[in-house]
Amino acid sequence: ARGPLPDDVRDVRAAVARYHSIEQAQRAGYVFHEAEPCVTAPPAPVPPTGPGTMGIHAVNPALLADPAIDPLRPELLLYVPKDNGELQLVGVEYMRRAADQVPPIDESDRPTLFGEAFQGPMPEHAPGQGWHYDLHVWLFAEHPNGLFAMFNSALSC
Repeated sequence: ARGPLPDDVRDVRAAVARYHSIEQAQRAGYVFHEAEPCVTAPPAPVPPTGPGTMGIHAVNPALLADPAIDPLRPELLLYVPKDNGELQLVGVEYMRRAADQVPPIDESDRPTLFGEAFQGPMPEHAPGQGWHYDLHVWLFAEHPNGLFAMFNSALSC
């Protein structure tokens, strides 16, 4: 779906537009791991947020370690590879570690941003990540599953 982005989301898009340049993203503290996979939704069962791709994650460790959520400074940038192998910025991901790390997780610290509750709590996907919440925002790509869907069916790896 296309259409005008809400004003607060347009502000994020403007703030992160410089990260179309991988060099700018790296200078700002985002780390690109060579072995980082391009994440796609499992084929079956289809996740509740729909099919599609999440992309390659560039993580800012300093922002990830800080529990504060700053809309203009997302913890992760989302990229997909173009046909020529270069990475294209398609969105951002906000993440916060859950205060409670022992299941069942007390969800009283679930963050919200742009009027959207973060997804989760979910177990760690990478060592040291712990139980966490996250929110994806598809700033530079069509978003048929929704602006805040976990996976984007308009994208592929």
